[in-house]
Amino acid sequence: MVSVLAVSDETIESLWSPQVKSLGVDLILGAGDLPFDYLEYLTDALNAPCVFVPGNHDADLTGYSAGRAGWTRAGLPTTWPGPVGAVNVDRRIVSAAGLRIAGLGGSIRYNGGPNQWTQRQQRRRSRTLTRTFAWHRNVRKDSRPLDILLTHSPPLGVGDDTDPAHIGFDCLDEVTRRLAPQLLLHGHIHPHGATPEDLTLHGAAVINTVGYTLLEIEPGGQRTEFEAPRIVRRRHGT
Repeated sequence: MVSVLAVSDETIESLWSPQVKSLGVDLILGAGDLPFDYLEYLTDALNAPCVFVPGNHDADLTGYSAGRAGWTRAGLPTTWPGPVGAVNVDRRIVSAAGLRIAGLGGSIRYNGGPNQWTQRQQRRRSRTLTRTFAWHRNVRKDSRPLDILLTHSPPLGVGDDTDPAHIGFDCLDEVTRRLAPQLLLHGHIHPHGATPEDLTLHGAAVINTVGYTLLEIEPGGQRTEFEAPRIVRRRHGT
């Protein structure tokens, strides 16, 4: 089992302190809208890899590339504005701590800020994930299942809200069906003191991790027979 600390949207005082070291997790997952130095602190304090997607209140991280000479954007040297040591999995599939993770960041477009997309734009962005997954399956003959789909916003109609800024993305239905993850982990929807209901979509557990959630996940579990990710502890609010 892989021990995972999932965080998003709301900083937790007890995590941004030395007592976080008692958690001893294998992996940190960030679902967006957190200070980047918060993610950096967790990565350093827990000595664990961090994989994240940007939220709608985060800086624009599109177009950055890391090479031997450092970071570039549009072919020019630059400084990476994201969290040092963390991996941005937006529109990518990566492996970390024995888990296979795909990511899709951002929210529905509502005021023209960074990391906001229309339904059509996000559908187009999501095709990068489905094409990459199919390429690994068909060309590289990589049959490993996906463990986690990490998003900032939830799927449309599955844990989202009705106000214009918190409507979910319709493309996540198709992405979840085709990638068949064990778990879809998202933020963006603040529960305001309540414990959000854990939902399912095409066999995947859909979990809102605003604040933080501690999980234990069996790598490579199949949807028809896997033991659902176990929620060890969760907390919402500061």
